[in-house]
Amino acid sequence: MVTTVILGMLCVYLLCFSVMFLLISTRLNGKKMGMEVFALGNLLLGLAYILQLFGGPPDEGVMSVINHTLTLSAPVVYVLGAMRFFERPTPVLRPLLMLVAGYTLLQLLVQWLLGTEARHAMLAAACASLFLAMTVAVLYGRRTFARDLRVEMLVFAVLIGGICILNAMKFAMILKGGLAALDMGSGFQKVFYLYMSFLATVLPPSAVWLVLRRLTDELRNLAAHDPLTQLLNRRGLMDALDAHFRSRTAGPAYLLIVDIDHFKSINDTHGHNVGDLVLTRVAEVLKATARQGDLVCRLGGEEFVVIALDTDSAGALQLAERARAAIELSQVAGAGLSEPIRCTATLGVSHEFNSAQAFDEFLQQADASLYRGKTQGRNRVEWEGE
Repeated sequence: MVTTVILGMLCVYLLCFSVMFLLISTRLNGKKMGMEVFALGNLLLGLAYILQLFGGPPDEGVMSVINHTLTLSAPVVYVLGAMRFFERPTPVLRPLLMLVAGYTLLQLLVQWLLGTEARHAMLAAACASLFLAMTVAVLYGRRTFARDLRVEMLVFAVLIGGICILNAMKFAMILKGGLAALDMGSGFQKVFYLYMSFLATVLPPSAVWLVLRRLTDELRNLAAHDPLTQLLNRRGLMDALDAHFRSRTAGPAYLLIVDIDHFKSINDTHGHNVGDLVLTRVAEVLKATARQGDLVCRLGGEEFVVIALDTDSAGALQLAERARAAIELSQVAGAGLSEPIRCTATLGVSHEFNSAQAFDEFLQQADASLYRGKTQGRNRVEWEGE
């Protein structure tokens, strides 16, 4: 009786959170982060447990087969939802239908050849294997695609590992004691469904937390980047500089200011759409020529800033000359242009500085060098030491 009550509450949890996930997905517009897939997973698992409540003994045929298919399908759907959450688009309906058809046929074959106990043991073994693979994938994700969610991924790994262990124990108990291991009044079944109820209570709010965390990170990222070029804006640059100089091993930095030559003429001649293409192309060139760890920012208009970190004056000047030459060789095509256009840039380089608070001072210094380069013919690198 106790296990039945727990299972009934579990069904309610799953179906309620299925509706909640679906409602959340409708509010996320184009980027649903897998919420609609998680809703489907909860629905499938809820239906499986409803069949277990009202479908009769575990050895009954059709209802039991459907229950097993739904039970195995639900975690597979969760995996597909997680892939979408981590921006790995994947189809859902086709893999799910293939799994449903394949596992249903496999159940019928095993039932015919080996009997009911073997079919139940197969489900426990399949679930244990699937949850083990999920645990390994989550732990791997902490070091790769989910490095910004290390703590959360560790918690998920522990929780998924728990259900893996319980399914492995169920498999062993079925092999040893047969269908008696599935008796709803047994102590193991009580523990099993209590743990499932715990997961159903903890995991959905955790998924919502991950969505809120991702949305917050995206808002923070938008606030720190220029929408046209995707480079850092001034706010993002200052935050990154502050983080760099807080490190005990931080070395000096050099400021390179980059100004596109005759940009107003490009806008006036070809239009602002072409001007935007030029800005985007120069941004791509600067990102490509900067070293790993350097900071690249669009300061505003046609001005960009590159912060060369942990280098010396020779390295900063080499970087500046490399960027100037790359911009001169680049081409901008499209937007109705009859032929690609080229542009050049003038760069000013500051002396070294060692704090984020000194940024404005050395920006003025680099700007003075830039102005000198403009007066001396453009398409050149100037620095204060010359």
